[in-house]
Amino acid sequence: MSNYIGEIAGIATSFFYAINAVFITRAGQQVGAVISNRTRIIFALLYLIVLNLILFRQPLPFDAGTSRWTWLSLSGIIGLALGDAFLFQSYLSVGPRLGMLLLSLSPIVGALEAWAFFGETLRAGQILGIALTLGGIVWVILEQGNGKTQVSRHALIGILFGFLSAIFQATGFVFSKQGMSGDFSPFQGNAIRMLAAALALWIFTTFQKEVGKTFSTLKENPTAIKQLAVAALIGPVLGVSSSLLAVQHAQVGVASTLTSLSPIFMLPVSHFIFKEKLGWQAIAGTLLAMAGVAILFLT
Repeated sequence: MSNYIGEIAGIATSFFYAINAVFITRAGQQVGAVISNRTRIIFALLYLIVLNLILFRQPLPFDAGTSRWTWLSLSGIIGLALGDAFLFQSYLSVGPRLGMLLLSLSPIVGALEAWAFFGETLRAGQILGIALTLGGIVWVILEQGNGKTQVSRHALIGILFGFLSAIFQATGFVFSKQGMSGDFSPFQGNAIRMLAAALALWIFTTFQKEVGKTFSTLKENPTAIKQLAVAALIGPVLGVSSSLLAVQHAQVGVASTLTSLSPIFMLPVSHFIFKEKLGWQAIAGTLLAMAGVAILFLT
């Protein structure tokens, strides 16, 4: 089994992200997507500070350099503060299953941005993967469980939020790629991203004069606080750590594919936890989209 530690870690990453979506959705149903994002990011920052103290004996990489701090801070604000905000709202509007499937567009957006701004080429196999992923997602969107292809206005808003989340998270990833150049620990880079996102969110919250409202809402919903604390541990800590392990011990294409399988894990989760009825079209569309993601990475 030790020979497959990278592959096992990749599958574990997808599982952690799927379970993370459950806790985020449950908390969001109680306190809303905005407060969930504000709260989870504080927990995640605290966890990462402790982790960096254990690994590097300093809470943050203060000697990382201005350029690295700038790129990673922009990545955190765009990918975490904005990207996660839209993602959490998508979870509440269309459910975590479809919200997470829409997020699988992120590597496609990233590939297109790298092609447009950094001159990276797209091979024929990658273009095929993009087409299959888009086709699978559209197929799932149109599936309503009763043979109709009508999508409600509420669902359209959730789908829009999911698309925006994919765009912001892909852009954040492109920026983080610039900031992570050279030999630099992903745990330290993630701490910078999380700090920038937390500061941006809470400064904006202060200007909106919603700090008091945020704390009072959390005080009235202690269960949501526990759920967000668990979500911050499962996603940014366990999820990111297992993804790093996957990249270290498996081929990059294989690791990237296995860490992107969360929508498949969400199928049974949505059925058994959220009591969602799944038609064959939803299952087939999800598998088609994941096949497209696999082709995109493996080629």
